[in-house]
Amino acid sequence: VQFVESGGGLVQPGGFLTLSCAASGFTFSNYPMRWYRQAPGKERELVATISRFGRTKDYADSVKGRFTISRDNAKNTVYLQMTSLKLEDTAVYYCSVRITPRGDYWGQGTQVTVSS
Repeated sequence: VQFVESGGGLVQPGGFLTLSCAASGFTFSNYPMRWYRQAPGKERELVATISRFGRTKDYADSVKGRFTISRDNAKNTVYLQMTSLKLEDTAVYYCSVRITPRGDYWGQGTQVTVSS
């Protein structure tokens, strides 16, 4: 299982970014996908989840209404569109999949820094 994440960077408060995560090594459309984030000194936080075909999406309260998770099963890619970014959104963002019973797999992470 491998992920290649991209799209992170430095953005001003109120700005936007779109993260991408290209997956390989498993049947992408068989599994829900997740985005997590981890800020310095804090525990990893589940940000968003999307079901196998994108019909069901769940978000952390802290990002609801600002972030949108989506997926393209033809491209084996999951996305996270982030708008109205806040200072507290600064973190390393990871995509992840849970393949039972093997466990959770993670990407290498992409840094998002919100700063004026």
